[in-house]
Amino acid sequence: MPDAKRPLKAINNVHHTAYGCRDADQTIWFYEEILGLKLAAAFSSENEPGSGNENPFLHIFFEMPDGNYVAFFDAPETIENDWLQRKHSFEMHLAFEVESEEAMLEWQAYINAKGKSCLGPVDHGFVKSVYMYDPNGIQVEITARSARYAELMAHELAESRANIEDWNRKKRAFKEEKFGADNLDKRAG
Repeated sequence: MPDAKRPLKAINNVHHTAYGCRDADQTIWFYEEILGLKLAAAFSSENEPGSGNENPFLHIFFEMPDGNYVAFFDAPETIENDWLQRKHSFEMHLAFEVESEEAMLEWQAYINAKGKSCLGPVDHGFVKSVYMYDPNGIQVEITARSARYAELMAHELAESRANIEDWNRKKRAFKEEKFGADNLDKRAG
């Protein structure tokens, strides 16, 4: 059994992120035809892995150039239509990086020419981004690092702990009322 005090080897990368979708064909259209990702796998089962509960699903994977994946579950018996409504980007979004601002703008023009609305760019200082929604209500961002990216991120890292402490002082009481102190303080289970 691992010693909880001894650090383990670092986690390497994100293998995949997975989200629910309304329809596999519609999702494939967006991620394959609009964003150019490669469909890497699609498999189905009548039962959920682990629990064995009956819940028919199709699991689809799109491969990124770095070997990681974005995946979706088409599980119409359990996904709720409310979940498929557009989400605020602070609740959920996917940000895909391209090599330059010029490439980002080329992607924006291409996506708009395909008839899909892609808005922006928005200058965040450390990156510039353009935005659209996928068919499942997830905001999708295409982003490019600014020339000062490394410098700005190093500055933010140096200030991070102080910023978090300041934020907690300002927002803790509000969040305790909204979510409950026990929920905020929970660290296991």
